[in-house]
Amino acid sequence: MGHVLPFLMFQDGKAEEAMNYYTSLITDSEILSVSRYPEGKIGKEGTVMKGVFSLKGQEFMCNDSTFSHEFSFSPSYSIFISCDSMQEITYLYENLVNNGQALITLDTYGFSRQFAWVSDRFGMSWQLNLPYE
Repeated sequence: MGHVLPFLMFQDGKAEEAMNYYTSLITDSEILSVSRYPEGKIGKEGTVMKGVFSLKGQEFMCNDSTFSHEFSFSPSYSIFISCDSMQEITYLYENLVNNGQALITLDTYGFSRQFAWVSDRFGMSWQLNLPYE
C-alpha cells in the first residue's frame, strides 16, 4: 500500500492560495510539490492538478476541482491542532476566523485551557486546542 493522505479539493482555483495561506500561518510547514494542469487538458491551465503540503509534519494533498459542484468542505472533517501557547492559539484563531466563521468561539470549556472550532475563508474546518499542561 502506498501513502495515505488527507485530500482537499478546492473550487475556483483556490488550492494554491490555501496552501500558501496555511503554510504561512503554521510554523514548521511547507509546500512540498505542485503540479499544474497544462494547456489543452482537463482543468483550467495553470491551476493545481496536484499539490502536496505539510503542516507540522502532517502531509496533505490537494487540487483545484476540474468542474463546479454543489458540495464543499463539511465541519465534520476538521484539522485538529494542539497549540503550545495562548499566543499561538489566539494568532491561529484570529487569522482563521477572518473572512470565515466561528463554529465554537475561543474560550475555556473545561476539557482544555482554550478551545475553538472555526471554518476558514475556504470552508475548511479547524479545531484549535490549548491542552492543560
